[in-house]
Amino acid sequence: MSAAVIELARTSLSRAPKRDLLPSDPWAHPPAPASGWPLLATPVPAGFPSPADDEVEQRLSLDEHLIRNAAATFLVRVQGDSMTAAGIHDGDLLVVDRSAPPTDGSIVVAVIDGAFALKQIRRDARGRLALAAADADASPIPLSDPELSLWGVARWAIHRLWPERRAA
Repeated sequence: MSAAVIELARTSLSRAPKRDLLPSDPWAHPPAPASGWPLLATPVPAGFPSPADDEVEQRLSLDEHLIRNAAATFLVRVQGDSMTAAGIHDGDLLVVDRSAPPTDGSIVVAVIDGAFALKQIRRDARGRLALAAADADASPIPLSDPELSLWGVARWAIHRLWPERRAA
C-alpha cells in the first residue's frame, strides 16, 4: 500500500468520530437525475454485430440498479493493483454496501491497523475466513484480528474502458 493511501486513511480516520467511521451525512450531494439514464432496448452483442434499435426501451436509474441500501452505501476510489486478479483496477470506483453480510469470496473495504485496505475474504489453510489480496502472496489476515474492522462489501466496480488523456 502506498504512503499516500496510508496518509489519506490516517487523516480520514483522525477526523471521523470514533464510534462511526462514515461521514455524518454522506448523501449531502444531490442525487443523479430522477428519470435515470437511457437504456437501449437491444442488448449490445460482444461477438458479431446486430442491427441496432433506434429507440430507447426505458430509462435506467443507476442508483436503483447499483444501490440496494442507500443509507448504508458509499463510493470509494481504488488505488493500487493488488486486486486486478479480481477484476478491480487502479482508479476504479467501487460501490460499497455496509449492510451487506461478507461471505467467502466477498471483496471488502477494511481498516487494518488504522489504514484502509481492499481485500477478498477467503478461507485460509485451516478453513477459517481471512482477508487476502487477490494478487499477493502475503499471509491472510484472520477476521478475528482485533486490529481489523470491516467497512462494507464492494457490490460493483466501475472502471474506465478508454485511456485517460494526459496533458503533454
